[in-house]
Amino acid sequence: MGRKFSTVSWAKGSNIYEVNIRQYTPEGSFSAFGKHLPRLRTMGVEILWLMPITPISMEKRQGTLGSYYACSSYTTVNPEFGTLDDLKQLVSDAHALGFKIIIDWVANHTGWDHTWTREHPDWYLKDEQGNFTEKNGWKDVIDLNFGSQEMRSAMIDAMSFWVNECGIDGFRCDMAHLVPLDFWDAARTQCDAIRPLFWLAECEVVDYHNVFDTTYTWWWMHVTEEYMKGIDTLETMRNVLHAYSQYPEGASKLFFTANHDENSWNGTEYEKYNITAKAWAVFTQTWQGMPLIYSGQEIPNMRRLKFFEKDPIDWNEPLQLESFYTSLLQLRKNNKAITEGETFILPSEHGNQLIAFLRRKEKQVVLVLLNVSAEDKLHIRVQHEWLKGSFKNLFSELDHTFNADEEFELQGGEYIVYFK
Repeated sequence: MGRKFSTVSWAKGSNIYEVNIRQYTPEGSFSAFGKHLPRLRTMGVEILWLMPITPISMEKRQGTLGSYYACSSYTTVNPEFGTLDDLKQLVSDAHALGFKIIIDWVANHTGWDHTWTREHPDWYLKDEQGNFTEKNGWKDVIDLNFGSQEMRSAMIDAMSFWVNECGIDGFRCDMAHLVPLDFWDAARTQCDAIRPLFWLAECEVVDYHNVFDTTYTWWWMHVTEEYMKGIDTLETMRNVLHAYSQYPEGASKLFFTANHDENSWNGTEYEKYNITAKAWAVFTQTWQGMPLIYSGQEIPNMRRLKFFEKDPIDWNEPLQLESFYTSLLQLRKNNKAITEGETFILPSEHGNQLIAFLRRKEKQVVLVLLNVSAEDKLHIRVQHEWLKGSFKNLFSELDHTFNADEEFELQGGEYIVYFK
């Protein structure tokens, strides 16, 4: 079955950078974050995803500042971040530099003191005693009732508000699978009528690609974590990637080694992947799909950021991984083998330690060799007609002429990318 909606052209082959406004700067404001825009643009970032910009409920608030995902209004700005005009200025400045901006949308639930709890209590699910309730074990939110057409209509109007008022370019939809697909269909239809937008879903339900352009790769990420613990194999990971390749035409997957949930609750990419963190990051940037970079990964940020408290990112200059990400993002931008190419997975006697593949689109070819183990001196022989001609090493920038039969050695955690 084909997709009902088509992806906006600017999102094809693009990348996303997740912005944690609260922790990004000591000020934790839209305007303070805005000072980072030129740097991020130089790095090659194209789509900025702002974590929820709405105010946070006081009732049953977690910690001192609460969760962004427990909102008290769908159409006002969190005063901690600034004003509506500050947000408009950020969007305007970002657009002037060539960015697109998407905002986080939390449709499944609100905070306990959202304006709707007083104005429209019937828009919420209730327990047997008639009290607000929540099905997923989150203490600071209550579930909305998608059986209410009035609520659905008000929600879509609220989403439209941000498109009309601030000129945002799309939505990252939180826990999208907890919300009926027909709601998202109606939301996209109405919002895209204002201007075609990009839609990212935090879910892995294939049917949701009938509405959404891109969905998460939680499955892939959990398998990679299990692999690092010695529980799973790279063969399992390859099976996951094969399953993704069977998605509807035009559907894309979001690959990441960190995001706000992972960093705060499950650990940094260095806790999860240790010395192979950068190799896995290379994978997210070179496989078919859309890569995500989380706030501070370019430093690199080696610690978990607190979720309910103020805990600013420490921007130690120089940013050690800025050039690393810049190289990868530029390669994606300039080499269609990454964004549109066909893929050939290379065989290896170290199939449970090495990820190796070639990608090609017309005359452009990319070779990716990743040692995602701690084992040193692993050899791989690459025999393929695509590996013929003059290639450049992405990170050393040295040129090499290859025949169709070459041998490489990788140390633990090493990553090698050649392209032509």
